[in-house]
Amino acid sequence: MRYIYTLDIKGMRCGMCESHINSVIRDNFQVLKVKTSHRKGKTIIETAEPIDEDELVEVINNTGYIYQGLTKEINKK
Repeated sequence: MRYIYTLDIKGMRCGMCESHINSVIRDNFQVLKVKTSHRKGKTIIETAEPIDEDELVEVINNTGYIYQGLTKEINKK
């Protein structure tokens, strides 16, 4: 099973912002993939196990960027 989280994040302005978000997520969670777009204001995280969503929000807010929402999908393949 794969868990796919799409986060809306406000405040990113460049590729370094994307790298910062990606690094923080990798440092705090076991992820298979993470991809961030400052232009879209989105981060997509793919994991094999569920993530504690409250912890994820806290980690993002601690970066100085602003968490604005999350959607979660479960891919059973």
